[in-house]
Amino acid sequence: MKKIIKNVSVAAIIVLLMSCNNKKSNLAEDWVIDSQQDWEANIDNLSNITIKDGKLVPTEEEATFQSKLKTFSNKQSVKSITLSQSSEWLNWKPVANIGPSNLADAPVALQMGAGNYWLFGRYTKRKSQKEGTFQAVDTILKGFDVTLKTTPFKNQFDAPGGLKPSKGGYHAWQSTDLVNWVHHGPVSESFSKWVTTAEYVDGKLYLYYDFPNDQDPHLYIDDNLTDGEPGENMGMAFKDPTHGSDCAVIRDLEGNFHLIVEDWSPIDASTHAWDSPLSIHAVSIDGKGNFEILDPPVDQRTNPTGEYAEYVHPHWHSEDPKNYPGKKATEDIPQHRVKAGQIRAYGKYEIHEPEQNAYGDWASISIGGQYYLFADFDPANGHGRQDMSVAWFTSDDINKPFTFCGNIGQGHPDPDIMFAEGKFYLVTQLNTDFVSDGPWVETVEVRVGVDTTNDGQINKWSDWKVVKEQYDYIEGFSKQIKRIPARVDVSDLPEGFGFQLEIKISDTSENQSKPVLDKLIVDFKE
Repeated sequence: MKKIIKNVSVAAIIVLLMSCNNKKSNLAEDWVIDSQQDWEANIDNLSNITIKDGKLVPTEEEATFQSKLKTFSNKQSVKSITLSQSSEWLNWKPVANIGPSNLADAPVALQMGAGNYWLFGRYTKRKSQKEGTFQAVDTILKGFDVTLKTTPFKNQFDAPGGLKPSKGGYHAWQSTDLVNWVHHGPVSESFSKWVTTAEYVDGKLYLYYDFPNDQDPHLYIDDNLTDGEPGENMGMAFKDPTHGSDCAVIRDLEGNFHLIVEDWSPIDASTHAWDSPLSIHAVSIDGKGNFEILDPPVDQRTNPTGEYAEYVHPHWHSEDPKNYPGKKATEDIPQHRVKAGQIRAYGKYEIHEPEQNAYGDWASISIGGQYYLFADFDPANGHGRQDMSVAWFTSDDINKPFTFCGNIGQGHPDPDIMFAEGKFYLVTQLNTDFVSDGPWVETVEVRVGVDTTNDGQINKWSDWKVVKEQYDYIEGFSKQIKRIPARVDVSDLPEGFGFQLEIKISDTSENQSKPVLDKLIVDFKE
């Protein structure tokens, strides 16, 4: 009797396993459209759309896509639809400078969480500010727990640290709303005035500066940004193997520090706005040193000639004569205010032909693992600062090469990038900054239809729903931004044997951007 019962138990288990496997085999895999071939294979009807490089590109302000009916032998239940767009990020809008009016030189921007935004730059007094004609008074500002002083600058206030004398370097300003700015005073000194980039880690500011100008990133670590005093000077963080620096720093989600540095070895940077077609990527565990050089993220060099030449740098010898002893200039160099006979340090480069695009003054941000680099753009066919602009590049992996996306503006920007108040701010040293809602471009609507009777016809459509990516802060990171996918829930639709998608695209932007779709995922219930 026991033997029979044992055999029956084994048989029952086998039947149960077979039943589970059959259920698994009846489940639909995600319906994914993610390539040129995928889009083309799923077309039922198009209007004002072309499919190019694996993306759905609208050709007019209004466009539609209708898929073929996706059929199954067994009924399925749809759960959600997720769309993603091109990573080009072209939807930028020019705005007036967001920062304090007396912030000078290249701005460094950093968010330290919602409602905690910082800008760093040189402190300057405008000509309209006459000494002794303005009398500061005490005031209280929401979001700050100390008494502040009014200033002659609109929407600007001095905290106690901001009343301390300048040390000839960068200063710090803080805002809770990007409207009112509180000045907290110096964060660097005269020898460390060439501040290039910053990160915020575990309550401490990592402030990088070149010494001398365009050389060798050095580091301050500052655990008190409100005391009007620079932090601890850690000295050189990265010995630049060439000339250039003007670096950007960004931490990845594992906490590693990545530097993006200019490399002037293939160009006469002095005639190209001190920028270059080549950059260096270096990574360190703690950002204080021991950087490992990796493959260049941007490399737009033309053809090397094997010939070398020199250029003069106006600051190297005067700022660091010990390491840059220099030599006498043999002729006047007007653009650098150098007279023949004066001692200046020179850099050496390999001549490349034809003329090269040049990029520099790097800045970086990551959105959901998609990395972006922003920089000066001095085009090969340009004629000085009037032809310069901000350019940006992107990569889905910081360790891979970056692809050029586009450019905007006019002039020598020296940009930085910050996420604040739900938007992205591209700040420059010019009179114009730029703002964007993010890489997602408006407007995309989607609906899905279900064939419930297996007759090849749609019996039930979902409502049209607008889909849009959203973005948010990631705690503990200043330059890593969370991407919330453009997803719509359609789980209230009935089961069916077939499903069809319709997408409506409306280009509502006022710039060159378009709602370009590059991936679609239909997720089915388990």
